Order: sequence, then C-alpha cells, then structure tokens
Amino acid sequence: MQKLGDFKLPHFFNYPPYFTLQPVRDTREKQIQLWKELILDYCRTQKIFVIGLEEDFPLFSNSVIERSLSHEARQAFISALVSDGRAEWLDKGHRKCLILWHRIQDWADIILHFVKNNGLEDSVMTVEEIRSGVESRGTELEGIDRTILMRALKLLEQKGKLAIFKGSSTDDEGIKFSV
Repeated sequence: MQKLGDFKLPHFFNYPPYFTLQPVRDTREKQIQLWKELILDYCRTQKIFVIGLEEDFPLFSNSVIERSLSHEARQAFISALVSDGRAEWLDKGHRKCLILWHRIQDWADIILHFVKNNGLEDSVMTVEEIRSGVESRGTELEGIDRTILMRALKLLEQKGKLAIFKGSSTDDEGIKFSV
C-alpha cells in the first residue's frame, strides 16, 4: 500500500480513472464519496484546515501513476464536501476552502470534553492557550485553526457554557468556562 508520509493511501489512489471525473452518474457518485472520505481523513490525520484548489495539495496528484486531478475534479470533490457541511469556501472565487473534518458542534463537544478532563470548569483561559497551551498538547485541539475554534467557542457561548472576553488584541481573548 502506498503512503504519503505516514498516511496510508487507499487502493483507489493508484487507479488512474479515479483522477478523472467519471461520466457515468453512479460511478461519479462513488468516486466523489471516496474522494470526500480521503480528503477528510488526510486532513484530520495531518491537521490540515485549509485547502487551496490552485495550490500543491499532496492528494491532488500521484506521481507513481503520473496523474493529477483537473481543476474541475478538485472543484467537484471540494464542492461535495461543502454541500455535506464538511467544508466552507473562504473566498467568493472558490479558491480556498476551510475543511471541517469535525463539524463545529463536534469541535464544541471536544472542547467541553477537554475542559472536563483537565478540571478547567469555572476557570479562565486564553484562546491561544486552548490552541497551544500545555493542556492541549497531544490533543485534537493542539494547533486548531483559529476560525474553527472561535466558531465552536461562540456556539458554546450561545449555549451558556462559557463567556468570551475581548482583550486588547486577538491574542489575549479570554474564555471563562462555566460547565
């Protein structure tokens, strides 16, 4: 099985037709489903939050079989993720995409689990401490994209689980948990 760093690629990755959008509807639907799963799995394991369609993304080409996805195929696969609520376009031209390998609600649940596991109920942390503090090392929250983190925190704030305090800069925004 071929690998991309420490990531095991699925068997279809070496099958040239999967790098070309399939004309038959049923085959294309299966192809899109496989690519959606591959993109989400790869981004989750590599902690990738943003994909640029015009950038060199490792999954978009396979040098072993000398194939690359066309821009149309990249657009189709990422658009399918957007339709599923697993990605969001970051620009009007649909060139950059935020990948949600966990939905925002799932990230919110991960944050609550993190808070309870670390005994942080009724405590205050900065946003940066959640992303890169000692407690977050080795967790899914380590290095989380700030946009995703803030959306999950705002969702928890709406549910009364925390309060967000604005600081003088974005680096010192505080979070008061009340779980």
